[in-house]
Amino acid sequence: MIPHTELMPAQIRKMIRNKNITLAGNVRLKIYGLLNCASGKRMKTSNRVFFSSVKDAHMNNFRPCGHCMSTEYKLWKNEFIQQRQQR
Repeated sequence: MIPHTELMPAQIRKMIRNKNITLAGNVRLKIYGLLNCASGKRMKTSNRVFFSSVKDAHMNNFRPCGHCMSTEYKLWKNEFIQQRQQR
């Protein structure tokens, strides 16, 4: 997880080109999504973090975005509901 505020715009572009950054997330909401997500583009840079992979996002307890990653979000939601019902 890399905070947006620690990177310069040129560094971000280079890391995206080199595939070191593939996803972005909102640290307050604990949601991650694609870099071109309209919802993600509206968030404050102070709340934005970057991830290298889905695994990296999951390790930091982030969930998929319901807008740009709807299939992954539905899978996550079903699993989350099942876990709560088992308690």
